[in-house]
Amino acid sequence: MFETPAFAQAAAGAPASGSVGLIAFVPYLAIFAIFYFLMIRPQQKRAKVQRDLIGAATKGDTVVTAGGVVGKIVRVMDAEGEVEIEIAPNVKVRVVKAMLADVRNPKLPAAANDVKG
Repeated sequence: MFETPAFAQAAAGAPASGSVGLIAFVPYLAIFAIFYFLMIRPQQKRAKVQRDLIGAATKGDTVVTAGGVVGKIVRVMDAEGEVEIEIAPNVKVRVVKAMLADVRNPKLPAAANDVKG
């Protein structure tokens, strides 16, 4: 009784092609670009540095395993991808290289302001 029928008018001024779809897709591209440069790319850089550090571990380096065990590398077995670590006098364990968390290299030169005594 109080309702009037509404009829759709012909779309005279509406865009004709898929340019509306492309414009609606631009914010998604911008969000992905922001995530890539702020989150994904820095994480990939850190992973590459960590992988290179672990790969360059040699005999005599002090290492920390993923379990938190600190020891000194006494033998590197590249064929198996393992290292032998001395964690205490006459106590040696074999660890897969991928499970090393950190390499503390004692071969680096000491800082100029370090006082030995």
